[in-house]
Amino acid sequence: MSKVIVLGGCGAVGSVAVKTLAAQDIISEVVIGDWNIEKAQKLAKELGPKVSSVKVNAEDEESIKAAVSGCDIVLNCVGPFYKTVKKILSTVIDLGINYVDVCDDVDVTIDILNMDEQARKAGISAVIGMGNSPGISNLMGKFAAENLLDETDSIDIFHAHGGEAIEGEGVIGHRFHCMTIDVPMFLEGKLTYVKYFEPDGIALRQTFEFPVLGEVPLYPYPHPEQITMPRYIKTRQVTNKGSVIPNEYYNLTRDLCGLGLASKEPLNVKGVAVTPYDFAMAYIIKEREKILKKINFGKQRGCLSIVVKGKKDGKTREYRFHFASRSEALGEGTGIPAAMGVLLMQMGKITAKGALPPEACINPYDLMALVPKVMKLDSKKEGGESFGGVIVQQIDENGKITNIDI
Repeated sequence: MSKVIVLGGCGAVGSVAVKTLAAQDIISEVVIGDWNIEKAQKLAKELGPKVSSVKVNAEDEESIKAAVSGCDIVLNCVGPFYKTVKKILSTVIDLGINYVDVCDDVDVTIDILNMDEQARKAGISAVIGMGNSPGISNLMGKFAAENLLDETDSIDIFHAHGGEAIEGEGVIGHRFHCMTIDVPMFLEGKLTYVKYFEPDGIALRQTFEFPVLGEVPLYPYPHPEQITMPRYIKTRQVTNKGSVIPNEYYNLTRDLCGLGLASKEPLNVKGVAVTPYDFAMAYIIKEREKILKKINFGKQRGCLSIVVKGKKDGKTREYRFHFASRSEALGEGTGIPAAMGVLLMQMGKITAKGALPPEACINPYDLMALVPKVMKLDSKKEGGESFGGVIVQQIDENGKITNIDI
């Protein structure tokens, strides 16, 4: 039995993780750690006596320490990670508590992985980036490279989602952040960096045909897989590209960022100090609702696809892993794998000590064994078409596509 605290447990991702963990018998207690204590108390009451709450300031070391002390595992879902993760992880290591997070901010990934020696000396396991992308993507790439191919040429990660009940300033601000920092890509056996709005980044844009979503334009995304996966998987290419649907909404966000409205430097507008960033946030949030209604978008939906290419017995092979749903999107797609990381740790399936990405410390087979028990992906059919679920495809040297079981 184990006591787990979920930092950011009231958020879109954290709340899903809390509910998932609370439903598992091997977890004896779940603590919701959040700045919004009223919301945390309400959620805890809804989920029953197994769940409690505590107020946490994720930017204050003493507050973090008071909240996590006495817990067996810390699950960190507090974004933006580039602002909070280093302080949280450092505090948890000092207390000697095992740790899982869903950090997808590449600009701090190297910093927290450099805490590896500190974590090993403390005798703890810290799994960095155990969500959707990164997380599921890393492990499916590892599975294909180790079990389906003799040689791995490329691992390309594609993701898109949209229609969530709400998108707040934090989510949109993170999107601006991803568009303005250098984007890592592992190309031709070398780590390189491209800029989203400049020719090298524009050249990497493409479209991809997703189950459930259809064809979606995709853009270079600064996620950690491009940095971590080549360390553990022999391949010449790792890329990450994503978007948000509908396209009209993503285009609005992209264009405002491209015009410089991500700036937080105040402007004097008729005697009032206004930052372009604050204006853009308010405008995007307002316009999003209008766009969704105008095009009759419908239910939230999303898909993560991992495309792995290489050779088997001297023949070209391609494998595509699709995690798709029309009833689940960002929160479920990230929160459930994060909870699964905690469960694997509690089950004794994660034994390596240090600060490590999923592909360095998790056996993909262990994760897949949990999927039918925990990850409630919808595999029903509507009109003969897949409604969602886990889809694995093999493409042979002639381009023939076959759905397979793994």
